[in-house]
Amino acid sequence: MTSSVFDSVTLQHLWSTEELRAIFSEENRIQKWLDFEAAFSQVQAGMQIIPQEAADAICANAKVEKIDIPKMAAEMRRIKHSLVPALKQLIEHCGEHGQWVHFGPTTQDVLDTGTVLQLREAHAIYLRDLKGCARELARLAKTHRDTVMVGRTHGVQALPITFGHKCAIWLDELSRHYDRLKQAEPRLFVGMLIGAVGTQASLGERARELEEKTCTALGLAVPDISWGPARDRFAEYANLLAMLGATLSKIGNELRNLQRNEFGEVEEGFSEGKLGSSTMPHKRNPTSAENIAGLSRTLRYNAAMMTEAMVQEHERDGIAWKTEWKALPECCLIAGAVLLQARNLLAGLRIDKENMNRNLDMMRGYLLSERVMLELGARVGKDHAHEWVYEASMKGIENKQDFGSAMRDHPQIAQALSDEDIANLIDPANYLGQTGASIDRTLATQHARNWMQEG
Repeated sequence: MTSSVFDSVTLQHLWSTEELRAIFSEENRIQKWLDFEAAFSQVQAGMQIIPQEAADAICANAKVEKIDIPKMAAEMRRIKHSLVPALKQLIEHCGEHGQWVHFGPTTQDVLDTGTVLQLREAHAIYLRDLKGCARELARLAKTHRDTVMVGRTHGVQALPITFGHKCAIWLDELSRHYDRLKQAEPRLFVGMLIGAVGTQASLGERARELEEKTCTALGLAVPDISWGPARDRFAEYANLLAMLGATLSKIGNELRNLQRNEFGEVEEGFSEGKLGSSTMPHKRNPTSAENIAGLSRTLRYNAAMMTEAMVQEHERDGIAWKTEWKALPECCLIAGAVLLQARNLLAGLRIDKENMNRNLDMMRGYLLSERVMLELGARVGKDHAHEWVYEASMKGIENKQDFGSAMRDHPQIAQALSDEDIANLIDPANYLGQTGASIDRTLATQHARNWMQEG
């Protein structure tokens, strides 16, 4: 029986990916604990703290397939401890060498370092799929560099832009997220071997050497001091994922809105058999776009819970720590789903230039009032120009005239501008400013060049 969207056979594809579910599965979580114990035992043997035969036995048996998980779970409920039941089984498998298992660390050393190892696996997938999203945006920005469409502010038409410009802005933002994730690596991928209260007393005089060699064996950096009560590493990563999710949510929501029938400027790739409604056969719903926007909300709320977990008592406590067990894996699962779905959405996106042109004409030229005012202002002064364009616009809109006719009927404007001037000034393609140049600059960045080459 399943009770979570992450393990529901019917819903899990919306909330997570197969790759991320494997990383944050029960089996992989336990395996990471065992990886810690194996690495630690080999380091101890190399330092002649425990017998080499014991370390070899520990490594040979530190395999999740040797752990009876239901039995472990039952024992957890009985003794109220999160790690010891797994260690007991490892000890049993090691026979006479089992006495050397877990000789010095504390539970949180194992669980937190194991979590870092899981995050490192997930991190590689995020970077891969983030680059995939960026590659699709670079393609769209290049392809639609000059595809003119309406730019909207406050939900209504404002000035002309190009679809490529919209995509290039998204690309630029994702590039910064990529940099943030890369910059976080040395802060995040850090092991921990600090003992009960962070003093390393249980590890003896060679504690620092033990810590350094164990972290190195696991491919992790070495902390300067205990981070048991300092949860900023995990909180930072969760919030970086939340920021990435917020950007993808914005993209998903924008593409959802642009698919409204009243706009009809883009459409998700349509697959054979895709069904929009159980009662309305004609519907082609923006399911991918809205799923991305919706998932990202839960990602942001889980990241907020991770921020709450930074508030620890004394040298560490189980209240805040246990909230991480829920919030952090969920952040990671959702982030993986959002990235994959965004990449697929962008890859299959269809652009309707005809509808974009139709929407450009919807305001019958008034979209270009700023351009007319500035051009006219250069000839007669800005105050006069603003007043005349305002008068022509209000009268024209009231009388259901197009902007060109309204200006021709205004005596001062008609005297200052020729018919040819007016036609040129209300052509949206002639008022794109530095759109093309800014797209070109964005596509010329090192990130964009690399991603396009990888594609």
